[in-house]
Amino acid sequence: MIGISTAILCSILMPLVGILGNLVLRNSINLRDSFTFLVSVLTFGSVFTVFILTGGVQNEELSLFMVLPNLDIAFKVEPLGLLFALVASGLWMLTHLYGIGYMRGNNEARQAQFFAFFCLAIFAVMGICFAANMFTLFLFYEILTLSTYPLVAHKGDPLSVSGARVYLGILLGTSIVFLLTGLIWTYALVGHLDFVAGGILNGKIAVGLLPILLGLYAFGIGKAALMPLHRWLPAAMVAPTPVSALLHAVAVVKAGVFTMLKVGVYIFGIDFLAESGASQWLIWLAAISIILASIFALMQNNLKKRLAYSTVSQLSYVTLAMALATPMAAMGGGMHIAMHAFGKIALFMCAGAIYVVTKKTDVSELSGLGRKMPITFIIFAIASFSIIGLPPFGGSWPKFLLILGAVDTGYFSIIAVLMISSLLNVAYLLPIVGRGFFVKSKDGLDLKLIHEAPLLCWLPAAIAAGTCLLLFFYAGLIQDFLRPFAQGSI
Repeated sequence: MIGISTAILCSILMPLVGILGNLVLRNSINLRDSFTFLVSVLTFGSVFTVFILTGGVQNEELSLFMVLPNLDIAFKVEPLGLLFALVASGLWMLTHLYGIGYMRGNNEARQAQFFAFFCLAIFAVMGICFAANMFTLFLFYEILTLSTYPLVAHKGDPLSVSGARVYLGILLGTSIVFLLTGLIWTYALVGHLDFVAGGILNGKIAVGLLPILLGLYAFGIGKAALMPLHRWLPAAMVAPTPVSALLHAVAVVKAGVFTMLKVGVYIFGIDFLAESGASQWLIWLAAISIILASIFALMQNNLKKRLAYSTVSQLSYVTLAMALATPMAAMGGGMHIAMHAFGKIALFMCAGAIYVVTKKTDVSELSGLGRKMPITFIIFAIASFSIIGLPPFGGSWPKFLLILGAVDTGYFSIIAVLMISSLLNVAYLLPIVGRGFFVKSKDGLDLKLIHEAPLLCWLPAAIAAGTCLLLFFYAGLIQDFLRPFAQGSI
């Protein structure tokens, strides 16, 4: 029988096989894409094997080698990491199928290179999911940044290159200047960077210095897109839509907020944060980010940029969950990683499907398209309902748990923030659907030539949107699974 350590290694290393396949089979398009899809299935299978063998409970730690005393490359299983691994590997399968339809539909160049870097990004994500300490997580965090830069710059035009440079500059700059400084400071205080139940900093740092260290982590985790360090995310929207889906749902931003939660629970400890009051400033910064990003989304005519600012707002929900420092809020933040992933990936896939058929990118250009592309626009509506937080869709549960977390801490004003955010979600998402179905085209677009998107452009989106509905009814199972994490245990 396969062991836990073997299953973990297979989960992490399997995407590297996909890189090799793309390089060897680069001229055999159908075989190449089929092989990469098989690798994505095997990666998900490996992660699911870990789930079956452990049930999300830590049983053993896999240490590869030591770099410094008590500082090694090591992996282990804990509930939040395993949930993220299941979501990321599962959505990789959908994203790859969608990527095939999108890249072929647009006759994109260098497809083998594109999918090879995609595999490298998933490798980095798997390493982040199973990291046993902040040192290991940091290494894979940087690999993720470097592997996604060529994807953002894939088109090679000046706009893409410029957007990619902003992307790389902010993410590398924040991690080196702030996050690395925070890691060195923590290691100097504690002597290790292991993820430990209840955190590792209690009694190791003066309470007055705690907000400073928290700030280094909060701004150093640039992938969480906390304002004012969010600019890289809209800038990266110049990338092909499969990359946008990767950034927003599968890998980059989810790696950011995942890291934020891990730091809050296993480095600082939610009890220590709550007792010290060190995260109060972060609560209000996250709240401001939630509202401002939603307002910016409302102002965007470009569809992908509107969705990008929506992501900035939605990511701040998870930062808020960490800052509230209660088990209920932590559980809500963990659930939001999964629920938002399925909703947002469906929205970006729909945006890409519209582009494949019409080459339209602006919201103002979508009038009447819903009647010609009903499947795409219905999927967009379902995913929007989940992002807004309407029952019976999965996105309603994280907001409910965050409200309970705000009540637990006495931050009743945060409830108002969440309500206003939901109203703004309605304002910038649902008019897109309304315009598609109920507004006549006036820009000269011949709707007679418009048809539904190719199957591989809407089927993965439909599966993701359907999952949003399914997860509403199985949210209790996810809560039970995450409870050890939310309570600060491993």
